[in-house]
Amino acid sequence: MTNFFKVLKNSKNSKSRLGEIATDHGVMKTPAFISAATKGTIKSLSPQLIEEIGIQAGCVNTYHLITHPGADIIEKAGGIHKYSQLNMPLMSDSGGFQVFSLARNSKTRHINFYGSVGALPVGSGESQVAKNLVSSSLLSKKANVRGEEQPFLVKISEDGVKFRSTYDGALIEFTPEKSMEYQRQIGADINMAFDECTYYPATHEYAEKAMKRTHEWLRRCIKYKKSSISNQYLYGVIQGGTFEDLRKKSAKFVVSQNTPGVAIGGVSVGETKKEMRDQVKWVSDYLPKDRPVHLLGVGQIDDIIDLVKYGIDTFDCVEPTRLARMGTLYKMSNIKLQMINEFQKTNNEFKNEEIDITKSIYKNNLEKVDVDCECYVCKNFTKSYLHHLFKQREILGYTLATFHNLWVMEKLFEGIRKSILKNKI
Repeated sequence: MTNFFKVLKNSKNSKSRLGEIATDHGVMKTPAFISAATKGTIKSLSPQLIEEIGIQAGCVNTYHLITHPGADIIEKAGGIHKYSQLNMPLMSDSGGFQVFSLARNSKTRHINFYGSVGALPVGSGESQVAKNLVSSSLLSKKANVRGEEQPFLVKISEDGVKFRSTYDGALIEFTPEKSMEYQRQIGADINMAFDECTYYPATHEYAEKAMKRTHEWLRRCIKYKKSSISNQYLYGVIQGGTFEDLRKKSAKFVVSQNTPGVAIGGVSVGETKKEMRDQVKWVSDYLPKDRPVHLLGVGQIDDIIDLVKYGIDTFDCVEPTRLARMGTLYKMSNIKLQMINEFQKTNNEFKNEEIDITKSIYKNNLEKVDVDCECYVCKNFTKSYLHHLFKQREILGYTLATFHNLWVMEKLFEGIRKSILKNKI
């Protein structure tokens, strides 16, 4: 574990720290942002562009990769790094997030992780269930930034979970052991233990059951991991919903299992920002001092700056890349202002101002995309050009917007690391 993670400096003003996570595919300087590489790609970016931005790591999704192309194919190719040519540390989600938003009665209802609800007839056979899943037109609530697509739950038990593939409708079973085996085949450097990401709002009773199930699954993941030989590092996942007693209990248990790293899950799933931050705050005193801590699914600028103070080392979120594909660009001035406010301990409310490049006001605007940014996009292209690309649905528009947003995220984390070094955070 010592070789995997090193703490280089602890801040004098908070629990924030500088560190390094060393893997066979490179070293991450922490705190760090782990970009969404859900299906083995950071959407619209080539490996060359990823390297130019300076992205330190990516997060692939086990569920999506086993549905297509399949774990066997990735293993035959030499693992996800060779298959995708992503030569950097990679983290794999266990598939547990797809358990999120379970129906209270799985025989009569299913809920996908966007929050959509649909009815399944009691006693219906698997073929009928598949037809219902394909044909039902569901009313969706606003998508959460954590999700990508809509896998459908068929059954959950103490042993594991059954899903319907979004690719071809095939029945897929996940157990702790199968999740570990799939992740071994995929070959990401860091693996997440299989967990149940509790839906929001869940009752205390349900959240406790899900937490206990997650703890038992962690024991099984650890046992299976010990039987396999690999240079992969396992993180246990803290759960407990929005309940302080459960969060603390889960943190104590997960940390006691001595996995190489610890993750906090079940946040940013529909609760308020205050509730989300409270969930992290509650467990901060129980987090390991000698192992890395990852926060699953959080990536908004103000959240990141606040939450590194609780000892979070790495974050992952689809928001920077998803917003980019919608034509929403981050402003570098937002980062600078937020950091200045933090340094000066002001109470100015963070205004998340962004550029919606699809708006018609940019059609004739020949200014650089972001006057405060020095990335390749902002040095070479205008607002008008990006507006034109999005209006014409040109793929290059997605590439340039994604390049810019991830560049801004990397600059944010560079600033955070410098601030910790100077004890400003």
